[in-house]
Amino acid sequence: MPDLPTIDAIYAALQDLRARRPLVHNITNYVAMTVSANVLLALGASATVVHAPEEVEDFAAISDALAVNIGTLSPPWVSAMQAAVGKAKELGKPWVLDPVGCGATPYRTLVSAKLAALSPSVIRGNASEIMSLSGQVGAGGKGVDSSARAEEATDAAAALAERCGSVVALTGATDYVSDGAGLVAIHAGDALMPLSTALGCALSAVTAAFTAVRPPREAAIAALAVFGAAGSVAAQRVRGPGHLPAEICDALYGMDRATLAAAARLTA
Repeated sequence: MPDLPTIDAIYAALQDLRARRPLVHNITNYVAMTVSANVLLALGASATVVHAPEEVEDFAAISDALAVNIGTLSPPWVSAMQAAVGKAKELGKPWVLDPVGCGATPYRTLVSAKLAALSPSVIRGNASEIMSLSGQVGAGGKGVDSSARAEEATDAAAALAERCGSVVALTGATDYVSDGAGLVAIHAGDALMPLSTALGCALSAVTAAFTAVRPPREAAIAALAVFGAAGSVAAQRVRGPGHLPAEICDALYGMDRATLAAAARLTA
């Protein structure tokens, strides 16, 4: 089993990301576009949010990583996603799949499965999404929200990772990263985070940013730890979920090693 990353290693990944400022190409949903772009900028990355089939291959070529989020999918968007993934894979660039609402409808589940078959570097989803994508019948959540706890989906995450050749980032009250061989738990975040829309989508964009500076497993762990720590800090500053995205951006912008060490913990 691979070693458990240290807080120092995760903070070093964040420092490298800030120094490189990777460009992340996002094909994401209408609800998440602004939040994802703002989060990436606060993190220290750059963002593009484009989905026209006529230009996605060009943007994939000039970007350092690709994030594909199927939240508001339609047939033209699916074609654009497939084209962008094809170009990213051709050029050896990492990409992240967020199978939003997989299991909610047959079409959404089919699209998720077709994209997962293209071997994403990382698949990031909630418990219901990961269970459904792994092939469990009847595992669909409540729309795009999970109806299962992350702990119930760790076996599904391992099976999905092994089948797709991907790292799976499974998010919930406790987050987990599986490469099919081992499991790492990331204890961070806050209960307010699921009450503010598009934060999970933004996390997938953050994961893509980290894949530009670290291998997929390390990138997924770093993304969950840093974003979760920011969520913990942000939740202490608000009275409810309404202003949470802005406070998370501020927390990401100011994230230092001491804050990361105080707000995120990893266990095997």
